[in-house]
Amino acid sequence: MALVAGPGWIVAGIGYAAVMAAAPILLRADAAHGLHAIVLLFAVVWATDILGYFAGRTFGGPKLWPAISPKKTWSGALAGTVGAVVMAVLVAEFFGSFNRAAIALIALLLSVMAQLGDLLESWIKRRFGAKDASHLIPGHGGVMDRLDGFWAAALAGCLIGVLRGGFDAPARGLLLW
Repeated sequence: MALVAGPGWIVAGIGYAAVMAAAPILLRADAAHGLHAIVLLFAVVWATDILGYFAGRTFGGPKLWPAISPKKTWSGALAGTVGAVVMAVLVAEFFGSFNRAAIALIALLLSVMAQLGDLLESWIKRRFGAKDASHLIPGHGGVMDRLDGFWAAALAGCLIGVLRGGFDAPARGLLLW
């Protein structure tokens, strides 16, 4: 039985949309490193998602959180994270001389956050009895399934960047260590 969204869920949805828009805009606004931060963010999220999917299907194994997302496995989560770290270091090397160890640690954190964002959306969909967030992309759970990990990773990346570089240079705060 599907639930009806009350005021708290509506406010949460507005916050979700605000983070999805504001975090990448703040990061990209950094003239010197904004593009680098956004490309790195997408590389981490996509590597996490794609490699996690293929490794989970290939290797299987214990489920990550079957009540929330019955197909996700620990092997997929680990492979996605390792792949995201490797991809982030490669992207950072392409853009310049960034601290590899710092980029790897940031990628590790952003990959975990992306997976938590994915699990959160799965939990919300289950709570409301919705298998798919929409039918715009058939077989993929909807458009939001392409962005469920992005919002969480973007939020974490933006928070790190703002805390270290301020609102003037959040991408520098995220990338330069």
